[in-house]
Amino acid sequence: MATYVTLYNFTEQGIRGIKETVKRAEAVKQAAKNFGVTIKDILWTQGQCDIIVISEGSDEVSANAMMLSVIKMGNVRGATMRAYTASEMEAILSKVA
Repeated sequence: MATYVTLYNFTEQGIRGIKETVKRAEAVKQAAKNFGVTIKDILWTQGQCDIIVISEGSDEVSANAMMLSVIKMGNVRGATMRAYTASEMEAILSKVA
């Protein structure tokens, strides 16, 4: 399973409905399962981004489809990064010349 870290910021729509953010997050967790994606954690933050989501997907197409579906709802904008575990990084480094 590939790991992803997504940094989200609320849109104006998301701020107007801020009291529903936890309920929306739970709904996203459930919907992610339909894409074969597991949301490991959702964290609300202070600073440059409003929410950090850590997820795992069986393939990039499914993971990206799920993330685009979240953005399509209009409450957040996001930037997703592929993340690597220590063992995955060791495998990458073993191929470095």
